[in-house]
Amino acid sequence: MHLPILFKSGQGNNSQLSIFNFPLYSPFTLTVKYLRYYFTASSGKGHGIHSPFVFDFIKHVLNDRQAYPCYTGIESRRAALLKDTTTIEVEDFGAGSSVIKTNKRVVRHIAGSSLKSKKFSQLLFRMVKHYQPKTIVELGTSFGITTAYLASGNENAMVYTCEGAKNIAAIAGQHFSSLQLNNVELIPGDFTQTLPALLQQLPQVDLAFIDGNHRKAPTLDYFTGFLNSSTGSTILIFDDIHWSDEMEAAWEAIRQHSRVTLTIDLFFIGIVCINPAVKVKQHFTIRF
Repeated sequence: MHLPILFKSGQGNNSQLSIFNFPLYSPFTLTVKYLRYYFTASSGKGHGIHSPFVFDFIKHVLNDRQAYPCYTGIESRRAALLKDTTTIEVEDFGAGSSVIKTNKRVVRHIAGSSLKSKKFSQLLFRMVKHYQPKTIVELGTSFGITTAYLASGNENAMVYTCEGAKNIAAIAGQHFSSLQLNNVELIPGDFTQTLPALLQQLPQVDLAFIDGNHRKAPTLDYFTGFLNSSTGSTILIFDDIHWSDEMEAAWEAIRQHSRVTLTIDLFFIGIVCINPAVKVKQHFTIRF
């Protein structure tokens, strides 16, 4: 069994350890939690899964091994970022704090710790490709790698992506231009200000990827905002659900919400459905 990198080193805008006022799990604790997940999760092949939605997700999304054409171009941007020694100034919004700190950081260090892995970035692409959401919102653009995958999954969709650090957002914008992604609207600024304004403008949100402030209260605030803009087919995806006590508490509160009908725990991300046609809550932990 290959153990993935489980602990963010804290260089990225949304994963800066120094700006958080709560403890993150240690590498040892995360590894123990991951091993427990790996050996207790349901098969990633779909064996014994009786939910039609989850079985379809496993068969057509989770286990889709096709190498899609967009993968090459996006991954070449990731590779370049991981070699980029440019130093930029990055604003830290203090995990929801009104105090903004500016730090100089190296691009490759930010990329190495903040970018979602190839495995999960391409899973997001396949989810968009399979479910074809029209309106997509992403909290936490970083350098735009996951954004590019979301936008490539459905060229007829519009992706609204929010990033707090303007210099990071500028680099992401360059990637969208070079990849000729014309269905992305980049929204710079503090999520606490930009997200409510954005949601007021959108008639609904079909899919959201939330990789923002990794604390319980802001995460639940994001959840409530998206819930108010959702339909019965909306899918919400939360990043780093097992990253800390606060994130696990937020994930559990989301799972128990009265409108949530189905969840899928993939350890690194949590998938939430609010389809009212599902009359009994269903919670799945799937090995991936």
